Amino acid sequence: MNKNYPLYNVVKFYDFKEMMDIAVRDDADKTALKYKSKGTVKEITYKELEEKTDKLGTALSELGFSDCKFAVLSENSHKWIITFITVLKGAGVIVPIDKDLPDTEALNLINMSDAAVLFFSGKKKDFVCENISKMKAIKLFVNMDDHEDGEFYRSFYRLVESGEKSLAKGKRKYLDSSNKRDDLKMLVYTSGTTGTAKGVMLSLRNLTSMVYYGLQTITVDGTGLSVLPYHHTYEAVCDILGSLHKHCTICINESLRAVSENLRLYKPDYILLVPVFVEFFYNAVWKKAEKSGKAETLKNTIKLSNALRKTGIDLRGRFFAKILESFGGNLKMIVTGGAPLREELGEFFDAIGIKLRNGYGITECSPLLSVNRNDYSDYRTVGVVVPCVDIKIYQPDEYGDGEIVAKGDTVMLGYYKNKKATETVLKDGWFHTGDIGHFNKDGRLVITGRKKNLIVLKNGKNVYPEEIEEYLLASDYIAEVVVYGIKDESGQETGLLAEIYPDPDRTKGMTEEEITERLKEEVRSKTADKASYKHISEIRIRDTEFEKTTSKKIKRNYNN
Repeated sequence: MNKNYPLYNVVKFYDFKEMMDIAVRDDADKTALKYKSKGTVKEITYKELEEKTDKLGTALSELGFSDCKFAVLSENSHKWIITFITVLKGAGVIVPIDKDLPDTEALNLINMSDAAVLFFSGKKKDFVCENISKMKAIKLFVNMDDHEDGEFYRSFYRLVESGEKSLAKGKRKYLDSSNKRDDLKMLVYTSGTTGTAKGVMLSLRNLTSMVYYGLQTITVDGTGLSVLPYHHTYEAVCDILGSLHKHCTICINESLRAVSENLRLYKPDYILLVPVFVEFFYNAVWKKAEKSGKAETLKNTIKLSNALRKTGIDLRGRFFAKILESFGGNLKMIVTGGAPLREELGEFFDAIGIKLRNGYGITECSPLLSVNRNDYSDYRTVGVVVPCVDIKIYQPDEYGDGEIVAKGDTVMLGYYKNKKATETVLKDGWFHTGDIGHFNKDGRLVITGRKKNLIVLKNGKNVYPEEIEEYLLASDYIAEVVVYGIKDESGQETGLLAEIYPDPDRTKGMTEEEITERLKEEVRSKTADKASYKHISEIRIRDTEFEKTTSKKIKRNYNN
């Protein structure tokens, strides 16, 4: 854990057509996808996945849709993945749309993208019917769940059948299509926690570099459970494409409610998540231990196990067998991204025998920039920089913290039809992330906070609220928290306010006064050893959770 080691060997490939050809050449009969259908688990081999994408791509090409944009509005499914790989192998551009967006926003993104084809799930059929006249650029609608063609749409299944017939007749337009390295291949709309949606343009070079160099840095093997929404670049590129290039088996999680069940069913070796899921798992383990009266025993067992490991004796598989079984029994690694990870979580999962590896990235960089490696990790950092990327700290302050800027093969082409926004973040080839951080003595990247969240106190001190929030979230009584600056009449920030949503289980049965006093004490204790300017002056208690984006990030109120 304390020494870095050579990069992993990864097979190089030019494009995704070649990537899938390699998979079929080496592992044709290996299971690529597993998913549930009518209560049973279905499987698709690498050879079958290749055949299905060739058939779908051929059908689309024969209809005149090859080098256009293909929008996808659907839940996670094997058909989503088939569509995704089909477009990436061909001459087109994939446009993933968040299925949880309000109808008006989803419609706006579909129109902004200039997509000519819309793939949609059965659950989105009503939305499409109600808005079909407003989607003037869409020339072909494809229902991913209906087995028969409809009045205004083609059936996904019928298209695959049509493509099979065309291939039998020797139609090769799709098979013979090609891409240049800097061709646009993926258009991802992102707005973060604030702002208007911007279309991130990712090229073939961006995506293939992310897969190739990302797997050199951190690798996966065996079976993975695919949980995060597929419109997320982290899931689509790092998990789906990365797993396919390693010839792993991707098990599709059909809903958030099914995660625990599917962990036990598919028994994955690895899983990619955002920290909110890890927090959920962590809390579930401790709540179960407390409910059964075994929390103290678990704490003591962890201490004993850690002491034994220092002497070379590893009994985690035996000591924590029941906990590990709740994760399927085979889970070796969880990789997280998208938000800071509390050090406490990394220590806990390591203690019970599951590697928790956090990384850092942004959609505009395809998305990974740095990550802790399988066997070289420090939870306080976001790891080492991916080989194809250069990162520097722009205008560091007296403590070495400055804006993280990146240059390299994974940096986007720009924002779609938004030159002004592109010029704001891309300067001389360097992408300005808006995140603040520094490199530690080992050369690993440390994230301090977001530039736009920075609080500048009246006394000149800079406070990154994310840092304070991490301290406070270590309290069992605090479920969610956002730290703001307290402004005086002149608009200057004079102190810190913590807006808190208390943990409903911990505070059940307590009066408002008791909750307030408990939270004040928790805030005091968690920041007692911090610099005085990082102390909280005021707390505000919420009755409800904070509003969040569809990726579960809290929306900050900058007018607080």
